[in-house]
Amino acid sequence: MTRVLVVDDEPQILRALRINLRVREYQVDVAATGTEALEMAGRHPPDLVILDLGLPDLDGVEVIQGLRGWTKAPIIVLSGRADSTDKVEALDAGADDYITKPFGVEELLARMRAAVRRTGTGEDQPRIRLGDLIVDLAAKRVTRQAAVPTGGGPAGEAQPEGIRLTPTEWHLLEVLLRNPGKLLSRNQLLTEVWGPGYADATGNLRLYMAQLRRKLEPDPARPRWLITEPGMGYRYQPSPDHDA
Repeated sequence: MTRVLVVDDEPQILRALRINLRVREYQVDVAATGTEALEMAGRHPPDLVILDLGLPDLDGVEVIQGLRGWTKAPIIVLSGRADSTDKVEALDAGADDYITKPFGVEELLARMRAAVRRTGTGEDQPRIRLGDLIVDLAAKRVTRQAAVPTGGGPAGEAQPEGIRLTPTEWHLLEVLLRNPGKLLSRNQLLTEVWGPGYADATGNLRLYMAQLRRKLEPDPARPRWLITEPGMGYRYQPSPDHDA
């Protein structure tokens, strides 16, 4: 049974989530303050955390940092703040996803299922399918499955077509694919791919994302997998059949 820690200072939200999650057979712990949340997590380590940023004692980012000191459990942020800067700060601190209040329970449940599915699976999926493309993370190779010849063509299987990526394009793609469904902030991606000195080089990121989409997306103007979250960052959104 998946253990969920819900952290929010609004009693009605705690009650509603506790009821909805227990009905769906989650084991639920609740906390109304950041201090209580950290103590509860220490006593009963959660498999997933739902965290409000606006707590009465600690800022939600401080709670994220406290949790990330010892656990890799997914953290989904609930935010009533309109400023995307707060959400970016939470993501940089280690949150996996965010939902803006007011939110729908079904959306939250879907985000939770996605977070639990991907926990610990990124390194275990070396081959990922993007439509007719196969991305082999172990071999660092992208190939397009060629159409099988029809009519009077030669017998035998068609050979796959290789898609050439530069080292930087590959590094960026790999970071995204190893975090399926997770929103990665621009700062996270720039620091991971280019290094700490490039945290403000957003032009680099836009350029390389555009190049990846031209090479990998069927319609780069309407991407299916490499999704932009305006003002926030990017995420790889897998298709239901993304595993090769």
